[in-house]
Parts: sequence; C-alpha cells; structure tokens
Amino acid sequence: MAESKPTLSIVILSYNVRDMLLNCLESVYKSRKGETWQLIMVDNHSSDGSVAAVKARYPEVFVLETGKNLGFAAGNNFAISSVKSDYVLFLNPDTLVLENAIQSCLDFLKSHTDFGAATCKVVLPDDRLDYSCHRGLPTPWNSLCYFLGLAKVFPKSQLFSGYTATYLDIATAHEIECATGAFLLVRKTAGEQIGWWDEDYFWNGDDVEFCYKLKEKNWKIMYLPQEKTVHFKGSSSVSSPQARQLAARSSTDAMRIFLRKHYAQSLLTPFVLLAIGVLEKYRLWFKYR
Repeated sequence: MAESKPTLSIVILSYNVRDMLLNCLESVYKSRKGETWQLIMVDNHSSDGSVAAVKARYPEVFVLETGKNLGFAAGNNFAISSVKSDYVLFLNPDTLVLENAIQSCLDFLKSHTDFGAATCKVVLPDDRLDYSCHRGLPTPWNSLCYFLGLAKVFPKSQLFSGYTATYLDIATAHEIECATGAFLLVRKTAGEQIGWWDEDYFWNGDDVEFCYKLKEKNWKIMYLPQEKTVHFKGSSSVSSPQARQLAARSSTDAMRIFLRKHYAQSLLTPFVLLAIGVLEKYRLWFKYR
C-alpha cells in the first residue's frame, strides 16, 4: 500500500540547542490533532548530542545531518528535497508551539489560494511581541525612519513606522509584508517559485529576502494572532562573546546585502548604509563585548 501524503511538512533547523529542540518537538506533537505531519530535523553540525537525543526520543522524526554549519538559509534548503507535502512550516528549535497555531495557519493557506505564507503571533517568553513576526520590508525610507527613531516617535504613522508596522493592530488578523523565519508556513508552489531561501544570507535577513521575493511574485503573507508561538530568541547566538559578535556582524551584513540587492540605486541607500555601519560599531564595541 502506498504511503499517504502528509498534510504538512515541518522543517526544524537546529544548532546546539538540544533541550530546547526536544521541548519544541514535544509542543508540535501536542498540537497535532489527527493530521499526518512529516517532521524533518536538520542538524547544522551540533556538538551537544542533539541528533542522538532526537533519534532516541522521537524515532519517527526524519533526521538530516549537514556535516558542517551551513547557516540558516542553506540549512533549511538542505531539507527541501525531502519535503513530501504541499505545505512547509519552517520552525525554529527555540520555540514552543501553543495550541492550534500550526493548524490555524495551515487551514488558512488551504482556503486562501492567493496567500503564499502565513504566520501566527510569535511572542517572547514575557509575552511581548517578537517584532520580527509582524513588520514591513526594510526599504531605504522605512530603514531610515527606523534608524532615526521616527518609528518610535510616531508609532501609529504608516509613513514613519513602515518597518515596525506598529500602525497596524496586532490583535487582529491582516496581511503583512514580512514575517519571521522562526515560524513561517509556506505554500510549496510559492517556495518553488522564489527558489526557496537565498543562500547569500548566512544568518539573519534571510526571512526578509524570502518575504520580499514572495511579494515580487504577487503572493500575500497573512498574520493570524489568534494563536501563539513562544520564541526564546537568540538561543543559538548567546553562548559566548564570540557568538554574540558573530550575530551582530551577521545582522548588519544582512541589512547591507538586502539594500544592495534591491535598492542600490536609491538616493537614500548611502545614508542607510552609513547608519548600519554606526549600528554595527555600537554593537561590536559596547553591546556585545
């Protein structure tokens, strides 16, 4: 008898967060209600026994080992050839899925064929919104307003808070420009159209690029706040001062890559790049030493 096609494939890319990964998998299994889900864990060359732990506790999880740290984009792409469903959830290992977050996003995509991706309300452990799950694209204007503090001074202005998207009501469902790669449920045909994750990004910025390309192909992205996922943000990047500095460099490098890819001709881009350089020096010299 042929194996039935799963209704959803879940890709969890993990790097040295074994205990959080196991807790994440447990939350996924608790949220599943009779659906056939394919779980794929990609290990990005961890040294903490993650692979053995997952195989022992969850033998049904399909485990892929990269052999070296490929970064976020290439690590997630490593799983694509193994995906069996028409829908793919990219889920961080440092998350806990609550109640019906996965199923709600899946049901939405199934019934709204013009949407290429959906996300739930992603919150930090203290229940504050993880801003990355609900934001606009960092165009030169949006970025400049963010760096100059105008988004914070005028949070309800669409003109000035285009990147933070604080002018929108986070308690109601609506279309957004950009979501987080920590919880991103994608229609497979949409992912295929954009070539999945852009490997010019090693770590950070890849989700912004992903959403930008979805919008380029006229796919919409939905934010569904009735369900939550908790994100223990930065768990793979706080283990040492070296890791924190790498994270700081990676985030600012990603900003430069995005601007140069898509807005190199904008008159505002040189000013934004200058602001990015100042931010990078601040993070490296003061914040993450």
